Amino acid sequence: MPFAAQVLFALVVGVALGFVAREMGTVADGSPNWLTSTLQTIGGTFVTLLKALVPPLIVTAVIVSIANLKQVSNAARLAGQTLLWFAITALIAVAIGIGLGLLTEPGRNSSVDAAAQTEPGTTGSWFGFLEGLVPQNILGLQGSAEGALSFDVLQLIVIAVAIGIAALKVGDAAEPFLGFVRSALAIVQKVLWWVILLAPLGTVGLIGNAVASYGWESLGSLGVFAGAVYAGLALVLFVVYPVLLRLHGLSPLRYFAGAWPAIQLAFVSRSSIGTLPVTERVTEQNLGVPRSYASFAVPLGATTKMDGCAAIYPALAAIFVAQFFGVDLALTDYLLIVLVSVIGSAATAGTTGAVVMLTLTLSTLGLPLAGVGLLLAVDPILDMGRTAVNVAGQALVPTIVAKREGILDVDRYRSTSTIDPLAPVEERDGVDTDLRRPEPATV
Repeated sequence: MPFAAQVLFALVVGVALGFVAREMGTVADGSPNWLTSTLQTIGGTFVTLLKALVPPLIVTAVIVSIANLKQVSNAARLAGQTLLWFAITALIAVAIGIGLGLLTEPGRNSSVDAAAQTEPGTTGSWFGFLEGLVPQNILGLQGSAEGALSFDVLQLIVIAVAIGIAALKVGDAAEPFLGFVRSALAIVQKVLWWVILLAPLGTVGLIGNAVASYGWESLGSLGVFAGAVYAGLALVLFVVYPVLLRLHGLSPLRYFAGAWPAIQLAFVSRSSIGTLPVTERVTEQNLGVPRSYASFAVPLGATTKMDGCAAIYPALAAIFVAQFFGVDLALTDYLLIVLVSVIGSAATAGTTGAVVMLTLTLSTLGLPLAGVGLLLAVDPILDMGRTAVNVAGQALVPTIVAKREGILDVDRYRSTSTIDPLAPVEERDGVDTDLRRPEPATV
C-alpha cells in the first residue's frame, strides 16, 4: 500500500478509535481510560522518537547543506532568492491572517471563559531570541530546573552554520571531515526512515488521542477563531500557493501530487523537523529541484519557513487577544504584526513554534500574555494544519526559486510518476543517493 494511502487509512482508524475512547469516558479517579491511555502512549512514543533524532539530523543536515553550496554556481544569489521568497510568502500569509481577523472578529464572537486564562509556560522575546543565538556549549545543551538536559535547536543551528562555513573556508583539508558528516547524515536519515515507517501507527495514536481528549466541545467556545485559522491555512495552501505556481508556469496539481506525502506526514506528526527527510526527498525527486540546492534550502526552511505557525496564526491570535480584552489596535500595531511575522520566524526555531511566536507578537504589541492561555485548549488541533502549511511552503519556495533560476528539472516536475517516500533510496546505478556527492547545479 502506498505511504499516502497508509496514513489516510490510519487517519480514519484513529478518528474512529478516538470517538470510541471518548464515549468510554474516564475511570473512577478521573484518569483516562485504557484506550485513551493506549492512544496517548502510541502517539507520544512516535513523537518522542522523532524528537530524539532532531539534534543529529539538524547538525549534519545544516553542515552538509552549507558544504554543498560550493557545488552550486552563484550560490549567494540562490540563498538570497530563497530568503526573499520566504519573506514574500510570509507577508502574503500574515496579510490573510489580519484580514480574516478583522472580518470574523474572533475575540468578540467567543464564549471562552475569561477565568481560563493562564500565563504561558514558554514565552518569546526579542532579547531572548538574541541571547538564544549564543551557544552555551558546543553541543547546544541546556538544563532545566528539574536537572534534565535538552537541546536548544536554535543554538544547534548556529553551531552547525559556523562549522559548515569553517569547513568551506578550510577547503581540501576539510574533505575527510565532510565525508564523515555526510556518512553520519546518511545513517541518521536511515534511522529516521525506520521511524517514519511507523507513521501510520503513530497517526492512529496521535489523531485518536486528539479526538478522545478534545472532541468537539473544546472547539465550541473558540469555534470562530479555529474556523478562521483553518480558513486562512486553506487560502494559503489551496489559493496562494497555486497562484504563485501558475505565475511561474508550473502546474499546481503536479506540485500537490509530488509534495503531498510530506504535507500529510507534517499534518500528523506536527513537526517540520521530523518531516524534513520526506520533504527534502519529494522536493528533489518529485518536484525536480537539484539536490545541491534542495539540501540547503529545505533544511533552512524547516527551521525558519513557517507560514502557518509564524504568520497566519500569530496574526489571528493577536487580534483575538486584543478584541477579547477590549484593546483597540492602531495601524502601527498591524504593521508591527507584519514585521514580527516576516522577520521573527527564526525566533521559533528552538521551541514548538506557534506559542513562542504568539508570545513574541503579544509582547511586541504590549498585549497581555495571559491571553495565550485562552487558546491552548485548541492548539494541538490547530497545530496539525499549521505544520502542514509550513511544510508545503518549505517545498514550494525551493521549487519556485529553482524555476526562476533555470535549474529546475521541468520534465521531472511534469512527470506523472512520483516516488513513494518509503521506497528504497538506491537509484538505478546502485549507489545510495544519500552518500553520493551532489552533482553541481549551474545557474
